[in-house]
Amino acid sequence: MAMPDVQPVAEPVVVPAPKRGFFSLSPLNKRRWSNFKKHRRAYWSMWIFGILFGLSLCAEFIAYDKPILVRYQGAFYTPIWNFYAETEFGGDFQTEAAYRDPEVQCLIASGGLEACFDDPEAIIEDSRDGNVDGSDINRGWAIWPLIPYSFDTAVDRPGAAPLPPNEENWLGTDGTKRDVMARVIHGFRLSVLFTLVVTGASAIIGIIAGAEQGYFGGRTDLIFQRVIEIWSSTPSLYVIIIMFAILGRSFWLLVFLLVLFGWTGLVGVVRAEFLRARNLEYVRAARALGVGNMTIMFRHMLPNAMVATLTMLPFIITGTISSLAVLDYLGFGLPSSAPSLGELTLQAKQNLQAPWLAFTAFTVFAVMLSLLIFIFEGIRDAFDPRKTFS
Repeated sequence: MAMPDVQPVAEPVVVPAPKRGFFSLSPLNKRRWSNFKKHRRAYWSMWIFGILFGLSLCAEFIAYDKPILVRYQGAFYTPIWNFYAETEFGGDFQTEAAYRDPEVQCLIASGGLEACFDDPEAIIEDSRDGNVDGSDINRGWAIWPLIPYSFDTAVDRPGAAPLPPNEENWLGTDGTKRDVMARVIHGFRLSVLFTLVVTGASAIIGIIAGAEQGYFGGRTDLIFQRVIEIWSSTPSLYVIIIMFAILGRSFWLLVFLLVLFGWTGLVGVVRAEFLRARNLEYVRAARALGVGNMTIMFRHMLPNAMVATLTMLPFIITGTISSLAVLDYLGFGLPSSAPSLGELTLQAKQNLQAPWLAFTAFTVFAVMLSLLIFIFEGIRDAFDPRKTFS
């Protein structure tokens, strides 16, 4: 009896999944980004804040007391980044060139003529056509920032400080004749960077501590809770005053102290989310399969706790900015030489006859805090599972 022919069964062809690029988003994150863009107020606030912060990161190109680029005798110099002695431009001193002095400006424009020490203004005017007293010169030039003042540069204007706004100082000057616009640009960058560092460090510590308490519970939770209660009752302002009296005021010391007292802000929220989620079925299944505790906590449980965490972040960020401003206002914040927005508020209080100081301080704080709150409102909605999976 003939056996029927057996056709070989073709093996299924497995098509490998396309590899995602380094900056490509997963389907879940694409949906979150789509939800965020639908939140128009948050979306446009992100762009406005990003542009303002990006400009402040380039503050030295916008408001600085040194030229961006100098051409002298055919060579190019970058005073904004490098030190150049006055002798580099034909001067007499080994100290850094004072680029705002008429003599130095004349030396650069005329190629180093000695006549600049007698009548610099006349030589500068005469050198515009590349010729001085009938002799050709190697004419130089300097490209200055839009605002030729740094945050600590004294403005050379007649009158008693603070001076009102004009075409030279768009927002006027403060009580020590420093340009307010330059201080706002540099102060905005300092405040945002300070807030990001403090909030980031506090959030990392708070999330880890809250996750440990909520996941393990029992004695670990009890000990942590008592420590947090004692630590939260410590008067942080007194500790900051004592530390500054001993070690002096500095940026990183203030960051350390605010992180030291600010990490407890997220602990309660994260702890409550982990207490709620630790008995859910997916956590029990992961434990039964032998998945490690750290993997369960930070890969499976933490994403589900992100909504509550992101809900608290705007309050922490605005609180950090306000704390910095209050400490600067009281004189216990950043060093006095730093471009602080809180110090600008103090100047407004001390100079009630100069309303432009109070108006500038209020506007900067209102815009900065409003934009940050709008952005995190959109981020919270984007991470909300009820909207992501709807």
